[in-house]
Amino acid sequence: MFTKASELVAADPQDIARGTSSFAHIGTETLAASFLSGRNPRTLEAYRRDLENYRAFIGEETINAAIRRLIGSSQGHANAIAHSYRTHLIDRGMQAATVNRRLAALRSIVKLANTVGLVAWKLSVEGMKAQTYRDTRGPSTETYRDMLAAASAQRPGRAERDVAILRLLHDLGLRRGELVSLDLADVDLTRATIMVKGKGRTQVAPITLPSPTKAALAKWIIVRGPAPGPVFTNFNRAQKDPGRLTGAAIYNLVRSLGGDVGALVRPHGLRHLAITQALDVFNGDVRKVAQFSRHRDIRVLTIYDDNRSDAAGEVAAAVANMGLEA
Repeated sequence: MFTKASELVAADPQDIARGTSSFAHIGTETLAASFLSGRNPRTLEAYRRDLENYRAFIGEETINAAIRRLIGSSQGHANAIAHSYRTHLIDRGMQAATVNRRLAALRSIVKLANTVGLVAWKLSVEGMKAQTYRDTRGPSTETYRDMLAAASAQRPGRAERDVAILRLLHDLGLRRGELVSLDLADVDLTRATIMVKGKGRTQVAPITLPSPTKAALAKWIIVRGPAPGPVFTNFNRAQKDPGRLTGAAIYNLVRSLGGDVGALVRPHGLRHLAITQALDVFNGDVRKVAQFSRHRDIRVLTIYDDNRSDAAGEVAAAVANMGLEA
């Protein structure tokens, strides 16, 4: 059973460090649970892996013990541990994004401990400088159309499902996690909306379905039936009750349909294509497109816009041509 917040604040960090407080074990359990609560399943799993990696690094038996050791240290010692962990991750050849996420998990845990009064300090270890360039190229519009045709040509049932999946990934720019988490209760065909919990958000929000998207989803729901549960299910005949499609299943499905038309396509590539098309249609209006893409940081869309217009390539061509002039 978890402890009340008032008991968490009342704990003495020095007792936790010495392991003499009866609260020492329960407190860190509560801290870890509070840190992980309210997150979507994919984020939750990522943070659990990050904390497990840190636990293995310092050689503790449990994540709670690893957290207790961190917050039971002095500020200097805790930062020394974090810096050693950072060096360990870099030496293992981890990507900057992975290193930074794992360090961010530790900083967040300590920040929460600071907020509730377990420690009077925060971690100051810095992350790595990450490369800001991202490849935002998706498949061509022609490839997407060919994939829709390939999906439609499949046997009845699978055809309706896969067309609806492609439509939602592309037409609404949904992420895999957003797609697989949809339940039938989230769909309102009368109002032409679906309720989606976006990445990094705790509340669902309505998204309007364009007519072709609504039609494709309605066809699949007729095949699926009216029973409550996940919108998208598998076709595993060994199972009595079809299970919810996983993110991995969506990835394989899109890759397979892409392969059918001679292209290498991943689900997020369809989102990339949709965002790039939106920027084309609205002349690079990143604020308007941000409403569509549900990016919390509008600066991300400037990367899409730069890649879409290839401004650097245009400038390079102009400079090269000037060098050829007599």
